[in-house]
Amino acid sequence: MTNYYEENYRRYHRQTFSIDPSSFLSPLAEVLCSGSKILDVGCGSGRDMCWFKDRGFRPTGFEFSHRLAVLARKYSGCPVVEGDFETYDFSDMQVDALLLVGALVHVSHDRFLSAILNVLRALRPGGHLLLTLKEGVTQNEQVENRIFYLWRDEDLRDIFDGLDLAVKDFSRQVSKIRETDVWLGYVLQRTA
Repeated sequence: MTNYYEENYRRYHRQTFSIDPSSFLSPLAEVLCSGSKILDVGCGSGRDMCWFKDRGFRPTGFEFSHRLAVLARKYSGCPVVEGDFETYDFSDMQVDALLLVGALVHVSHDRFLSAILNVLRALRPGGHLLLTLKEGVTQNEQVENRIFYLWRDEDLRDIFDGLDLAVKDFSRQVSKIRETDVWLGYVLQRTA
């Protein structure tokens, strides 16, 4: 798969930056202390970093697409690290919260566990994370030359149990971009 986000960065930014993320970000904000350090993995347009920064948190972005990282820095005023979250060494970051809003939707089911384990290296014990993934019963669907891997709630909860992640909040929301998409949202707490 070509890097859709690098090639379509302006379009993606226009499509996502103006969406109000309050409905899916508020549950995480409610469990964090003011000033908490947040790592926004797959920060895209920088929208979610702006939202958290405006509420007194300290977000840092992480983005694979160089062009999106440039826009995220510009519009959020936050630092953005560039890299591949499947191979980057997150162990020195130690943040209070991880934000994975749609970040893992292109990770196949067989690579999902290793990807999330790698990113979790940045999360301090007792820390929280917000994870959103598309709901579905088929393995994947193609949209605009991108492959999305779909998930069932019960399968994800089995994975969370195995990773010592306690579900603190759950939501099921219709996409603000495509009405045919439903997003599963989890606020999770690291218990070990």
